[in-house]
Amino acid sequence: MKMKITLFFLLLNLPLFAGVNNLTLNNALEMLKKNNLELKISRFNEQMKEYESKIVSGKNYGKMDVSLTGMRSNDAGNVFGFKLQSREATFGDFGFSEFDMSGKTNPLPVAPKTLNYPTESNYFQTKVSYMLPLYTGGKLTEYAHITKAMQLMSKYDTKKLLNEKTFQTKKAFYDISLIQNYIYNLSKIIKNIKHLEKIIVGMKKEGYAKELDALEVQARLSEAQSMKNQAKLNRDLAYQFLSFLLNTEVSSIKKVHELAPMPRIITSEAIEENIDVQKAQLGLKISKMAVGVEKANYLPTVGAFGEYSSADNTLWNNFSQKDSYTVGLKVKLNIFNGGVDKANLEKAKVNYLKVQDQVLLAKAGITLKVKKLQTEILSKDADVRSYKKQLQYAKKVYMNYSSRYKEGIVSITDVLVKQSKELEVLLKLLTSKNERNTKVFELNSILNIGVIK
Repeated sequence: MKMKITLFFLLLNLPLFAGVNNLTLNNALEMLKKNNLELKISRFNEQMKEYESKIVSGKNYGKMDVSLTGMRSNDAGNVFGFKLQSREATFGDFGFSEFDMSGKTNPLPVAPKTLNYPTESNYFQTKVSYMLPLYTGGKLTEYAHITKAMQLMSKYDTKKLLNEKTFQTKKAFYDISLIQNYIYNLSKIIKNIKHLEKIIVGMKKEGYAKELDALEVQARLSEAQSMKNQAKLNRDLAYQFLSFLLNTEVSSIKKVHELAPMPRIITSEAIEENIDVQKAQLGLKISKMAVGVEKANYLPTVGAFGEYSSADNTLWNNFSQKDSYTVGLKVKLNIFNGGVDKANLEKAKVNYLKVQDQVLLAKAGITLKVKKLQTEILSKDADVRSYKKQLQYAKKVYMNYSSRYKEGIVSITDVLVKQSKELEVLLKLLTSKNERNTKVFELNSILNIGVIK
């Protein structure tokens, strides 16, 4: 019974240690969006930009502070100030009780002890203060717009990163599928070589084959097995990279077609949908806002402030009877600062002109890149078709030479040369498919295209 319970819990925990099996590309892309660590970090950056935008917007509503001050002092200035703010000052605090009020003596030289050497006193003040910017020449408004645009820019950065990671995930899927097919073809070639080896063993017994023939075949078999082992290592490496991208252990995938579908392209849409172009256009808007910020330096700033307080030698004693208020308005205008404002404004205008050209350059660059990738993909398509035909031909030639070797018409070297050609073409076909897919994924990334169905 105890053994059964142990086995039950072992089976229950097994999926925690096993990797994901038969993972589809669409599911992988959904996992990528949720689990990829770089994307998570980028989203945290988005959140920080959002809070930065809220910080700037919040400045439009001013600032209110509440303060509580508690002091004890026997300093003459402090004690007299405490009584004034507490509305408790009397003529006795000036030392009038120490004057000779009869007029027989001059009171002016008398140093009033009550005023100069007061008894130590407590002081408690509660104050509410509020400061509000009424007019900043549009500077605060432009800063709010800029931080909002920077928040949007961070979203573009995340989207571009998602495109890059989508590119890498798709490539990993297609690489694994291609390598798996390559391993399958190598296995067939190895099987053919082993079959050829058996033929040679039989022919040796009858005296029709040499020892050297067997050694040549064994050498080729070893070479093919080495290529297969290397392909398996590359497949394992691709799985490790895919697991890293998804932040999840992946044991196996559902194979995809060896050739990724060519996307439908409308040049005008490609330009507008491209993330780099969108970022450049947003940068142009930000640079225009920056010009507005510099223009604000030529305009006045107006701010209002207000204070409400109450003070006493006892905390919150007779609060409303001893309260006070202060309100005010401040206007500030810079008249001269050595031409700094003018230089900054001209610099912002030049930067705006520069960004305008950067937008045009980005659009032209994307157009050129899309056309270049289209041409390269079509070229690779032609290579793939060519190598497929060459591979079919190489297989038939090999089988023909293998049959002719049995009849003693050709040497084993001739057979292995043809078999070597088959391996060579197979490798070229794999490479061309891989390069072609890479360019398709790069084009998808530029066009801002999501999941391939």
